[in-house]
Amino acid sequence: ERLVTASEKGNPEAVEVASAGLEKAVVGFAKDISSKYINPPTTTDFAILYLPTEGLYAEIVRRPGLAAKLQTKYRVIIAGPTTFSALLSSLQMGFRTLAIEKRSSEVWQVLGAVKTEFGKFGGVLEKVKKKLQEAGNHLDEVDTRTRVIGRKLKDVEEVNSPEFPRRLR
Repeated sequence: ERLVTASEKGNPEAVEVASAGLEKAVVGFAKDISSKYINPPTTTDFAILYLPTEGLYAEIVRRPGLAAKLQTKYRVIIAGPTTFSALLSSLQMGFRTLAIEKRSSEVWQVLGAVKTEFGKFGGVLEKVKKKLQEAGNHLDEVDTRTRVIGRKLKDVEEVNSPEFPRRLR
């Protein structure tokens, strides 16, 4: 308000004093925000200083090097009413991307573990296959023995057969 009033009155010294005061206040707020709210890894490594009017935002952006100083020295980004939502949207998209990257690395770890287990599973499956083949071979052997025994038993006469001697019945 002091800057606007001085500017409306056409008083260059008052404009300069009000401008310096405004810049000092914004730097003080940025310093305060930085010391209180920036604490990586608990928080992000930057903060946002919201300037509630477009005129105030335009005045701060108009100051040569002020926005860059706030960003580099205090890690504070300034935002006005029109830029705030765009800034938040881009930050949200960035955080989502980080979350996706984190999840994708977890998926790669799970896939690596599955690959290892699948290799072990292949070995166990090979052993089972071998045992099943051995069991099949034994069943073939039993079948062969059964046929041989069946042929031998065919030759044996039935006890009640007329050809079988009575005294042995």
